[in-house]
Amino acid sequence: MQKTRLDTARIRAARRLIDPVFLDTPLYRCEALEPVLGCTVSIKLETANPVRSFKARGTEVVASRLAAGDARAVVCASAGNLGQALAWSGRGRGLDVTVVASRFATVAKLDRIRALDARLELVDGDHEMARERAAALARQDGIRLVEDSLDIETCEGAATIGLELVDTAPSFDTVLIALGGGALATGVGHVLKALVPEVEVICVQPQGAPAMTRSWHRRRVVTTDSADTIADGVAGRRPIPAVLRDLLLVADDAVLVQEASIVAGMRTLLDHAGLVVEPSAALGIAAILEDRPRFADRHVVTLVCGNNVDMDAYHRWVGVSGHA
Repeated sequence: MQKTRLDTARIRAARRLIDPVFLDTPLYRCEALEPVLGCTVSIKLETANPVRSFKARGTEVVASRLAAGDARAVVCASAGNLGQALAWSGRGRGLDVTVVASRFATVAKLDRIRALDARLELVDGDHEMARERAAALARQDGIRLVEDSLDIETCEGAATIGLELVDTAPSFDTVLIALGGGALATGVGHVLKALVPEVEVICVQPQGAPAMTRSWHRRRVVTTDSADTIADGVAGRRPIPAVLRDLLLVADDAVLVQEASIVAGMRTLLDHAGLVVEPSAALGIAAILEDRPRFADRHVVTLVCGNNVDMDAYHRWVGVSGHA
């Protein structure tokens, strides 16, 4: 395999920096999903932890290394999950954490960031505007800017999920990974291609936020003017060149799914797996629903990456009032 920015030995070392509460997350075959999806399905569940997403695997590595040095303050831009995770990891290590987010971000995510003692600054635009403001604050105050997916620690932390898949899973053919900035896809993808290269790595992104998928297909950075999707956790518009280069080495395919399929995926996970998930976490199921023949007779692992969801919106999307 050509070299990505990641290194498997460093990933194993990064695992030792992560609070065990975020490690060894449930991985199980979910037979109840299989008649609906037409294939063997295993779930890797990244929601049963204090921040309810996989993001703390990366922020634990970031915060551990910062605390070991002289840094005492850090800033990031976040749609919500990274901010929660950095706030949690920073609080435990005496770091002052500032999170910049869009004021249109999910209210539940913003409330949790505040509850974790981080300073929260809101901007009147989207996530890309939040990224610009966070970078400006880092320059102005001389503090560390954490950029999800660009900072290798965020990818190394996410990659520990790949180690767990390889170490504990029965044989599987395909892994479906939500694609946003790319830390999860490049991290897990690196480990899989390094250790079980025959496994197919498929990244999934909403049609309303297609920048990284278009970039993967064209093998160059493609930006979009806007992002319009309920999957706020993956709604970036400007791929990072270094991350795209890694993704080109580890992903076998990148697909786009419709908003209706994302909602159907959320409903499927509720009805057949008893899981309440945020839209980004349903992307893998959405991909299967849109192309059942592709996955028939295969063993597919889908990463359920977060469940920080506004419950009023969730009820509207999945029609929970109609469930007993």
